[in-house]
Amino acid sequence: MKNIITSIVLLTLFCSCGAQEITKEKTLANTQKEISPKPKLVVGIVVDQMRYDYLTRFESKFGEGGFKRLINDGFNCKNHHFNYIPTKTGPGHASIFTGTTPKYHGIIGNDWYQLDLRKKVNCVEDESVEPLGTLSEDGKKSPVKMLTSTFADENRLFTEMRGKSIGISIKHRGAILPAGHSANAAYWWDYDHNGTGNWITSSYYMNELPQWVVDFNNSGKADSYFKVWDTYYNIDHYVESGSDINEYERLFKGETNSGFPHDLNSLKDENGGYKVIADSPYGNSLTTDFVIEALIQENLGKDNHTDVLTISYSSTDKVGHDFAPNSVEVEDTYIRLDLELERLFKELDKRVGKDHYTVFLTADHGAPHAPMYTNSFKIPAGFFDLDTLLKEININLEESYGIPNLALSRINNQIYIDHKSAVANNLSIQELKIKIAQIVKSHDLISNVYITSELNNLNISLGYQELLLFNGHHQMRSGDVIFTFNPEVFKDTSWNRTGTDHHSGYNYDTHVPLIFSGVGIKKGETLNRTVVTDIAPTISALLGISFPNGATGNVLGFVLD
Repeated sequence: MKNIITSIVLLTLFCSCGAQEITKEKTLANTQKEISPKPKLVVGIVVDQMRYDYLTRFESKFGEGGFKRLINDGFNCKNHHFNYIPTKTGPGHASIFTGTTPKYHGIIGNDWYQLDLRKKVNCVEDESVEPLGTLSEDGKKSPVKMLTSTFADENRLFTEMRGKSIGISIKHRGAILPAGHSANAAYWWDYDHNGTGNWITSSYYMNELPQWVVDFNNSGKADSYFKVWDTYYNIDHYVESGSDINEYERLFKGETNSGFPHDLNSLKDENGGYKVIADSPYGNSLTTDFVIEALIQENLGKDNHTDVLTISYSSTDKVGHDFAPNSVEVEDTYIRLDLELERLFKELDKRVGKDHYTVFLTADHGAPHAPMYTNSFKIPAGFFDLDTLLKEININLEESYGIPNLALSRINNQIYIDHKSAVANNLSIQELKIKIAQIVKSHDLISNVYITSELNNLNISLGYQELLLFNGHHQMRSGDVIFTFNPEVFKDTSWNRTGTDHHSGYNYDTHVPLIFSGVGIKKGETLNRTVVTDIAPTISALLGISFPNGATGNVLGFVLD
């Protein structure tokens, strides 16, 4: 009888424990069902120098698988802007992925003047690292000058470094800054100054190039783009652009006019070798080739730890600088980029799965029309000679104080004072700032002038341009006097007389696309204003990770599903 009772008790306990385990499993399963699935891969695409109106102006020329796929399947933020000055490539890429402005991430330009070194420095230069894949100084690069984390960094920390982060761009800053400090790799193309034509990196990331990168560099893929660049469609169909031959566009060396076709193979010797590919839409094609190889070889999006792939299409910027927004060349470049996006998305569908990745596409800045072009329609525009201004300032200061070269640089519309010389000669820095500001303010084509003590104490409820200057100013890196031009005014250089440039806080430079698509994203659109610093917090919220440590933007909750 005792054995029977014992058996019954044990059986009851067994059944009870089994029921508890089944209940736990059901509860866990239900909990997992309630948790929104995360993407296995986040793809951040930056199109260098893409104005928002390229989406609408060239819409009839786009297919269904590129830009239109993103818009139709995703969420289109139609009133998206940058919220700082200067609108340059380095600050743009840093701001997109850190969720903050140059005031905090410290990338105040592509280059800036460093007072203690008494020279201009590049935003990603790093003398402590060695180049891999080249002997060029362009290989001595890293994200060390960026002061805050990116969402890719936070994803790496969240996944205990299991989630990968890889950045790819023809431009070093377009590859390095988005991928973050803890990236597995950043790769950029060695094209400038008659470069090797290799995809390269630095010892910041690794000790040697992976074999797959070496194999890609040896494949001859880059050389295959030394070919004729002609319009994708019959040139008569490019009604969205101006005349093909005009005086507003730069010429490739060796050409007598700006018209199609452009024979890159015959032009390469006079135009920097591989640089001529970067200056054409084929630079974007080569980027897609390399991105797809990285996707395959690095097994991105293949496990449950979210990976981050950042892509910056740089050739749009180079073509834009050369030919300006109204050119057939720019339109053709975007038609071809649309095809590259379609090719990329098909590979992502195949390799990762359509329901397993999230994409966002934006730009690092826009661009105005060529000043001479807008002048031809009586729209105010012009050129301002910054070198002459710097000389004028130094002549004036020397006449007043008997000391030469008190102003060291005028980079990024900022005047840097020689503090060491001023202190040695018992000069008031504040007095020098005020005097320089008065000289700058006396010129036509200048809209606003501020000294740093004013800028640091600005009431941010003041005007729009003042807020942008406030957000773009870093106390330890920015200059002593900062100024802005009137709309459509460029710095006057020999190469800037044709084509376009960018730097300002005006709509043509700040209004760019922002489209989200894929896992966790609603379908829709908004005309509500969004800003660049909102992107990283939104992706962080999607992934359920910490925001980048300096992020100042907001989560775009209406985008998330």
